[in-house]
Amino acid sequence: MPATIAPDLAAAFTPVAPAHQQLHLQQPHLSLCTSSTDSPPTTTAPATATPVLSTPVIATSASPTDAQPSAAAPPVNTTPVLATSASPLSPSTQQHSLPSAAPPSPIKHHMVTRAQNNIHKPVRKLNLHTSLHQSADIEPTTVTQALKESCWRQAMAEECNALINNGTWELVQPNPSTNVIGCKWIFRIKRKSDGTIDRYKARLVAKGFNQRPGVDYFETFSPVIKPTTVWLVLSIATSHGWPLRQLDINNAFLQGQLTEDVYMAQPPGFIDSDYPTHVCKLRKAIYGLKQAPRAWYHELRQFLITSGFTNSYADTSLFVLKTGGALLYLLIYVDDIILTGSSTTQVEQFVDTLARRFSLKDLGSLSYFLGVEVLPHKHGILLSQRRYIMDLLARTKMTGAKPVQTPLPTSPPISLYSGTPLEDPTTYRTVVGSLQYLSLTRPDISFAVNKLSQFMHQPSTDHWELVKRVLRYLCGSLDEGILLYRDSPVSLHAYSDADWAGNKDDYSSTSAYIVYLGRNPISWSSKKQHTIARSSTEAEYRTVASTAAELNLVCFLLTDLGLTLPTVPIIYCDNIGATQLCSNPIFHSRMKHVAIDFHFIRDQV
Repeated sequence: MPATIAPDLAAAFTPVAPAHQQLHLQQPHLSLCTSSTDSPPTTTAPATATPVLSTPVIATSASPTDAQPSAAAPPVNTTPVLATSASPLSPSTQQHSLPSAAPPSPIKHHMVTRAQNNIHKPVRKLNLHTSLHQSADIEPTTVTQALKESCWRQAMAEECNALINNGTWELVQPNPSTNVIGCKWIFRIKRKSDGTIDRYKARLVAKGFNQRPGVDYFETFSPVIKPTTVWLVLSIATSHGWPLRQLDINNAFLQGQLTEDVYMAQPPGFIDSDYPTHVCKLRKAIYGLKQAPRAWYHELRQFLITSGFTNSYADTSLFVLKTGGALLYLLIYVDDIILTGSSTTQVEQFVDTLARRFSLKDLGSLSYFLGVEVLPHKHGILLSQRRYIMDLLARTKMTGAKPVQTPLPTSPPISLYSGTPLEDPTTYRTVVGSLQYLSLTRPDISFAVNKLSQFMHQPSTDHWELVKRVLRYLCGSLDEGILLYRDSPVSLHAYSDADWAGNKDDYSSTSAYIVYLGRNPISWSSKKQHTIARSSTEAEYRTVASTAAELNLVCFLLTDLGLTLPTVPIIYCDNIGATQLCSNPIFHSRMKHVAIDFHFIRDQV
């Protein structure tokens, strides 16, 4: 398809003849062809053309046919035409043949050549027939890419307007000694649980790594909800048939008040034309600041305490409201909130109260939280990470892998020194880190993930094969997850086990446990023991101690939730020696070095 030249740029492409030809060269009549390439354009000279210099003519491209002169024209020069793709002589695909009075010299010609110094490539934006389209399904990495799409421009405008309306900053003239931190735009596509696009999110983030301790910030710690607390509350709500609501606070970090003086550069693409040299003095926190999560948590906590909620001692991200015989539970993970309670009316009233204080999105019933799908089931709800697994398999190119029945082979034992070390361990560490997050809803891979995590510092080819085996196991179990039963009783019990000297590199043991609330699993772990057990009884005994500590945490949570267990929690252990040590006043010489665990278990029993 031929290129099209804009009218305002036509002057830049006007043909210019060399200086020695401008004396006698007569401008021919040009015809620009805009049809398809099947019919090449031609140039026809007038019948009364005057003979000119016999210098060969340079055309922009080769043409299959020469221009035909009229019958009255003198004989046409038959000298071969020189073609070059960079000649400015013609703006379209054409070739000139001019009449000549005498044949040219076969030895010399007057073509002027020049060096390629100071020759610049044309500006890409002048290539008007080329369209560089940035797909809206791809997250841009720069502001320039984002401004090409209307959806991202709108998202940036919404974010900037929200910051201005919130009174996040004021423009001031900076002092020479002021520490001004930068900022940048982050673009993300928010998707629904089925993978479709929900919305386009543009977020202005401060470059907090430029902050100085003691000047721009002091304390930075901010708590997040524990997975055990989430599964416990979901289990209680499901067993009682309570509604589960999901809320999302808009621009949560912008709500926190700052006690320090922080200065930030103006947002790229939104610099005030009246005050281009001014900077933003932050009145409120913004994403990217080191103290932003802490400021937001304290702002929300103060509001909840004022509204009558009680902060849990076992988990500071859990809040409980007891009013009029009703119970309300509120879980916080940064700006994501889960709300449930025994009274639907009380839940609705508090959602309205929270919406009057903070700008939020009511996402309705809980369906997708922190990468976990909450699916309705005939027996209750199913917690699954199916889409997360599919994305992981796609990134590792293991989507069509052949499934296996177990995450790890039963033999031979896994060794730290087997195989050849990987040249680049980045992929191994990335995949194992993803598997660690996946174990939130897949206790069946907890042992395998714990084992593979022990080789992070020096993974080998054999270790990578084991990682691929876990991925093959996930291929055949995409739909599996944690099922929380609707009719589960409120009783607490746990199973404890240990693999004595299972690690053949240092002969350490592995502790594992799983805690149930009725029929629902709420906590599990598989962890390498830090000390070397001298007997299987010692290994099992240390595992029982870890299990008892986790049961204590769950009991504290149940107390904060206002629930009372009808029976005493039970720990099941398959080692007779460990069970006898727990319940009988036995002090063996081979167990005297585990006195701390010994007395801890005795105290719990």
